[in-house]
Amino acid sequence: MNPADFRLDPADEYPHPAGPEPNFNESVYVNAFDDGTGIGGWMRLGNRVNEGRAELSVCLYLPDGRIAVQFARPRIAGNDAFDAGGLRFDVVEPMRRLDAHYAGEVMIVTDPDDLREPQRLFTSAPRFPCTVEWQLETISPQHGGEPVRDDVPTMYGRDFSLGHFNQHTRATGHITIGGERFAISGHGWRDHSWGPRWWTNIVWYRLFLAAFPDGRGLMIHRIADESGRTRRSGVLLVDGAYHEITDFDAITEWDANRDPAAARIVVRTETGLTADIRVEVLSMAPLRNRREEGGRTLLSRIAEGHSRFTWDGVTGYGMTEYIERVAEDGSLAGYPL
Repeated sequence: MNPADFRLDPADEYPHPAGPEPNFNESVYVNAFDDGTGIGGWMRLGNRVNEGRAELSVCLYLPDGRIAVQFARPRIAGNDAFDAGGLRFDVVEPMRRLDAHYAGEVMIVTDPDDLREPQRLFTSAPRFPCTVEWQLETISPQHGGEPVRDDVPTMYGRDFSLGHFNQHTRATGHITIGGERFAISGHGWRDHSWGPRWWTNIVWYRLFLAAFPDGRGLMIHRIADESGRTRRSGVLLVDGAYHEITDFDAITEWDANRDPAAARIVVRTETGLTADIRVEVLSMAPLRNRREEGGRTLLSRIAEGHSRFTWDGVTGYGMTEYIERVAEDGSLAGYPL
């Protein structure tokens, strides 16, 4: 990614004027994990203001394989804040510090397979009050922005988001669920996207996000287009600077549910850095997105894996995210690549 191909200003931390597209979506996503225990998770709020609602997702990975989740579509009247359904993001200092807050209810999932049947989950899962307070201070430059020309490819493609930037962070705070409290002192990642978005516009992609106690980090991404051709992109964070990836290979090990269980990533950057990174998925949240279009049901699987990464003997935590379309016969667009 050439920084000259993108425009990014401190004002881009805040909501943008909504475009005319019915599926305009402006979203903020954060993840945070404790460096010692690996406890943490991710939260996202997407303002679909032209539909009068937001997309709220909270997914927290707890000890013993439990997952605390909440998914909602709270009503919104405008695109003037990231604050709906109990989830709020506050810009403390543009591009330097973002605070994330959640106060609401979560469902406790002891068997991740229950997430494959959301209707049953919503009716039977135990529910507890939850608060999340995370302070996210950036440890990297900004990466991305809004393209300045029509021929500049965006991270996910222009039919998924036009503008997008991301950074690695230092994360502190806590998660409280019922009578349990979990401290967070570690690292994470955040992004901010705006533009038209349908989740089912993605044919398939693989995304790896992690940060390490020694200040290093990674964001590695491979995405396929309608023809099946793939594009590789991403960065390694080393000594406070992002090094653009020129190529990488990711070999996935799959479980019996066709979910990613582990991976090996071998990376080279344009500055000549190389890395051999091992990934172990500790807990998988098998999610999905469904919508109707022209009398057809379009379905995507979204595999959200809480993962432990090992790079040169150093352990860090983050996310493994695999998205792909699901065909009518149940086949997955990218599996087993």
